[in-house]
Formats: sequence, structure tokens, C-alpha cells
Amino acid sequence: MTRSTQNHRAWWKESSVYQIWPASFKDSNNDGVGDIPGIISQLDYIKNLGVDIVWLCPSYKSPQVDMGYDIADYYSIADEYGTVADVEELIQGCHARGMKLLMDLVVNHTSDQHEWFKQSRSSKDNEYRNWYIWKPAKYDEQGNRHPPNNWVSHFQGSAWEWDELTGEYYLHLYATEQPDLNWEHPPVRKAVHDIMRFWLDKGANGFRMDVINFISKDQRFLDAPIKDPRTPWQWGDKWYANGPRLHEYLQDLGKILKEYDTFSVGEMPFVKDTNEVLKAVQYDRNELNMIFNFEHVDIDHGVYDKFEPGSFKLTDLKGFFERWQKFMYDNDGWNALYWENHDQPRSIDRFANAKEEHRLVASKMLATVLALQSGSPFVYQGQELGMRNVPPEWGMEEYKDIDCLNHWNRMLKDRASETEAHAIARQEYQKKSRDNGRTPVQWTSEPNGGFTGPDVKPWMSVNPDYARGINAEAEVKDPNSTYHYWAAVLGLRKKYLDIFVYGDYELVDRDSQKVFAYTRTYENQKALVLANWTEDALEWDPAVHGVDGAREVLLDSYDKADAAKERFSGAKWTLQPYEAVVLLL
Repeated sequence: MTRSTQNHRAWWKESSVYQIWPASFKDSNNDGVGDIPGIISQLDYIKNLGVDIVWLCPSYKSPQVDMGYDIADYYSIADEYGTVADVEELIQGCHARGMKLLMDLVVNHTSDQHEWFKQSRSSKDNEYRNWYIWKPAKYDEQGNRHPPNNWVSHFQGSAWEWDELTGEYYLHLYATEQPDLNWEHPPVRKAVHDIMRFWLDKGANGFRMDVINFISKDQRFLDAPIKDPRTPWQWGDKWYANGPRLHEYLQDLGKILKEYDTFSVGEMPFVKDTNEVLKAVQYDRNELNMIFNFEHVDIDHGVYDKFEPGSFKLTDLKGFFERWQKFMYDNDGWNALYWENHDQPRSIDRFANAKEEHRLVASKMLATVLALQSGSPFVYQGQELGMRNVPPEWGMEEYKDIDCLNHWNRMLKDRASETEAHAIARQEYQKKSRDNGRTPVQWTSEPNGGFTGPDVKPWMSVNPDYARGINAEAEVKDPNSTYHYWAAVLGLRKKYLDIFVYGDYELVDRDSQKVFAYTRTYENQKALVLANWTEDALEWDPAVHGVDGAREVLLDSYDKADAAKERFSGAKWTLQPYEAVVLLL
């Protein structure tokens, strides 16, 4: 048996996913906010891209402190997005087109407006008290009150909030308004299982699980080690991520997921132990199908802070993919492949750093390199159009991201007048703020990009480059667009399923800072994915890198396959700026 045939086959391995951030996808009623009927109106657009699964980000009832990740009722839909009946229609619309619907499961925390938490904070004797994590204060020798430990919220400040009524602190790893659930308490787990069944019974096909490895915490609640005295960031992930009962909890969820033959992907930050990953995603473990790895999207962070300048080399990126491609393949696990999502900036600016004149070819190159690796590709709304980061001229009044705004307010508190540090931070917001991925989808060249009515103020400003042809209407009409190229890449993945889904991965030209190349091999079939990561044309010698020659051009980002064939038939191959080519060897 070859390595290519050792891994189990599954429908979800052969699927690709399209992620929707509902507030910014399509506004159907001209209130400035995207909604579920707007999504339904564009299902054919999504289907024609060639994806198999639509992932709907949180749409539940919420005060929207953290854009829906603070859920007040798991059984209701936020008024601005629609109704449960709309979600049922969305599910039916996906199924009628041969697609599945993935919903978000956010169960590490709720909103402080959830009835569970309202009851929990009302009294220490309330039956819901143990549904959340409450701890008494610590007091120093002078009698000053302090939180139970030094954990820091991911949105800045202490992860503990003092509650005057009951005289204890509650834990919130994110916003103050997002108290963490206590998974040690059996009724909490039962409630989560009930929520899952409610939506699965309505026809949902699975879940993306938000920070799911935080649900089990070390019950000692020890202080986090101070990594460096120069920074206030004292992360407690050693104690609150990947806790001792994580896999017990995941296997309980996995039993339900298996019963419904669903798709599942977990968001798991701070996973440093590969054995932890395998326990979560190995095929016969029956926990999750795959997880999102964070290493490559942290690659440009500063030493102490996300909003601090950082840099990386192409070899760093290639090294990340090679490690996880090999590790998952060799151990019967599976990768979730992504450049972008609702928490990340746009890939053209981040990973290619392409000028506007190269936006189109860079977007195609990134699609090729990502989607033909081993794993399930995730396309984030607007990525298929080559959408870019927010404009550099944006002022702070344009930003909506609580993470970004809390960081800015903390800087202003430390130093009221703007300094060079403030200017650097603003540059980093434009590069890394979550708002970069949350600007409304650009549908037409009309005012507001056709996201909402021309006279309506959208909840977030639309990137003005919609008027320059970066919009769905223009790209659907243009066969040379990023949209059609993404469809071609996903179609190629399906056509050559054995190679690009189940084939072995080998990095080629490992030390190059200009070329990203790899082969996919299944039994006697072999393909080469070759990409120029620069804005200059370059020459590449296939023989030097163990490539004897190409039998066929399967896809090229510049030319039709037949037209490109001659360019890749000689002893040396010329690659145009940001060119990507897929060759059958």
C-alpha cells in the first residue's frame, strides 16, 4: 500500500467551503446591515464558484459587542439578520443547489445578556451560578482587592470582571460582556448538545467551533508566567487552552456529529503540541474533522503584540505549510486551508504585498498555491473578487473592531497626545485589523458597491475600489477575473481528485525566497504547482529541481492552458510576475 492510499476517504475531504460574514455580505432591506435574505439572493453566485459548503458566521440574537460572538440566545436569530425561518430557507436553498450549510458554534462564552448569565449573576444561590466561572478576590497585605489571577483578556485588560452584587469575579477571556461558560458543570454540556441537535434537526450540516480548545481549563487557575517584563501581555494559555478534559468534551460532541454525518472544523489557538492536534482531528478519534492552525496568520505579528510591526520571509511560509502538510498526511489527519477569514486581513496585501497593477495576478497566484494543497480550502467572502485591505487614509472613526479600538484606547490612556508609537499602531491597524476582512462585499459599481441602497449609510464603509472594477458584477462578466480563476482552481481540484485531494505533498526549491513550488503525487500520477512570489519575471530551471518536464499544462494564471504549453516545454521556464502554473508531469 502506498502512502497515497493510506488515508481514509470522506466527502468532507473533497469539499471546499465559502465563509459568509452576514453583516457585510448583502443587505436585502436597505437598513445598512447584511442579512440572511441577502445571502439567499446570492446562492447561485456562490454555487457557480464551485464550492460545496457555505459557512454562516454567527447570526444568533446578540448585543453585537463582538459582532455576534456574544450570543444572547442560541435558538433565535438577530433581528437585523432575519428569522429562524430565513435560516431554514437558506438551508433549503443550499441543499437544492447541492451545497451544505455550516453554522457557527460559539460555546466557550455567551453574552452577559444571555438569560443564563443574568440568572448566574443574580445570586450565589441561583441554580445557574455554576454555569459560569466565578472566583473570589485576592487581597494584598494592604487590603487591596485583586483578580483571582493575572490572566489578560484577548481584547486587552484583565480577564476578570468584578461583580458588585455577588462580590466575586467572573472570567471573560474576550470582552467583559462575554463571560466564559463553566464546562465542568454537566448542565452546561447538556445545553450545548441540545443546541447542536436543534440546528442539525433543521438541516444544518455541521459546525465551525469557535475557540473550542478553551472549553476545558486547568481548574487550579494559576497565574500565567510573565514572558517578558517589558510587556503587559501575560498570557494564560498554558492554563486555559487545551485543558485536561478537552478531548472528553470533544468526543461527546463528536458522537452527535457522527450521528448526523456532519462537517466540523475547530478554531484552536495556542496548540503547540502536535499530539493535541492529532487527538482532535485523527480520523478514527471521532472528535473534529479538522482545525484552523494559526501559525501562518501570526507570521507578521510583532514580538509582543499583534499591532506591532513584524515581518517574514517566503521560506517561513513554505516551512509552515510543509510541516503541517506532512504531519497531517502521515498521521491520517486533515488540514483546513485558508489565507483569509473574518479575523484576518486580505491576503493580497498581507502575503503577496502586491501593488494595484499586480492585484489580479497576485490574487490568482494565492488561490493556486492554497487550494491545491492537501486539505479543504476555505474561501472567505470577497477573496474570490480579490478584495483588498481598508484604505490607508481611513481615520480611527472608521474602525469597528473591538480588538483594534481597545488597543487604540489603551494607547491613548497611556499617552494622551499622539506620538510616533501611535502612528506606527495606526499603520498596523491598516495592515492587520479585523476590519480589513469585514468591509462590505462589493457587488456592483453603484454607490456603496451595491451592498446596500445608494442613499443608505452602511454599518461599515465600503472600500471605494469597487468603482475600479473590484466588484462581483464586473468579475462575473469577465472570464479573466479572480472570480472565474477561483472557480477554475476548485474545478481542477475536483477533476483531479486523487492527485490534489489524496496525493502526497513534496516541497520543491525549498530555499528560494522567490518561488513557491510543490508536487502532489498519487500512485503514478504527479503534478507540479509552481508560483512566482515576486513582481518581477524570473527564469526557473526544472531539471535543477528534479523535474524532468511537463506533459500537460492544467492551469495557468496568465494564459489558457494550450497557449501556455510552449512556454513550459523548454529547458528553462520563464515565470511572469506573480504567475502560477499547474503542470501534469
